[in-house]
Amino acid sequence: MYEKRHTHTTSISADLAQRIANWLRYRVEAADARGLVFGMSGGLDSSVVAGLAKMACGDNVLGLIMPCHSSPEAAQDALRVAEHFGVRTHVTDLTPAYEALLAAVPHNKSRLAIANVAPRLRMTALYCAAQSNGYLVCGTSNKSERLVGYFTKWGDNACDLQPLAGLYKYQVYELASVLGVPEEIIQKPPTADLWTGQTDEDEIGMSYAELDTVLQSIETGNVQDCNPQSVERVLQMMESSQHKRSPVPIFEP
Repeated sequence: MYEKRHTHTTSISADLAQRIANWLRYRVEAADARGLVFGMSGGLDSSVVAGLAKMACGDNVLGLIMPCHSSPEAAQDALRVAEHFGVRTHVTDLTPAYEALLAAVPHNKSRLAIANVAPRLRMTALYCAAQSNGYLVCGTSNKSERLVGYFTKWGDNACDLQPLAGLYKYQVYELASVLGVPEEIIQKPPTADLWTGQTDEDEIGMSYAELDTVLQSIETGNVQDCNPQSVERVLQMMESSQHKRSPVPIFEP
């Protein structure tokens, strides 16, 4: 469950969802596309995107549920959210492709390197569905994750547009309440479901509430009220993940 912190300035108004939906619709029309496709994990961020996409494009949306050695509960939650918002879904089991790829490609036993294969396969599936339907791929990352690099490069950050990447995690929680995301989804511990028992906050090394507080404090230049060790950790994560947010370097002859 997300720990509420009163240090955050609430910035979510009732019309924000509509403004984001309008932006999504504009981007789809500007690209001469027909709609949106996105991955549905049963988690908070993808559930919020499902609600926004439905507002923006009506029936021209597709939520791909892509299990890959992931918990059955995740797929069940994704289907529950899809039914709640009236979003069309398709289940694509990526387990056979994942296992075939690992069997064919030389790799070490790094748990993280192996786990990152699944998000990259999901983007392959999403772009196949997008091109087939004339849709755009809608990302589900938030600002907190983006700033510290908590995403898979060329995985969950590979998309055509990002409706949540300007919102801190606590703002996504507020937006979820505005949209009416089911409470059981809001209360779930955030997880990328990379392996059994994995949670976002364990991987990041602090709660999202503390992360958001530190990030906002860094942004304003006033970190006096933050745990110094947490500030140092966040700054290190931001620096080490800069390559994920930067354009690919190009040699100019």
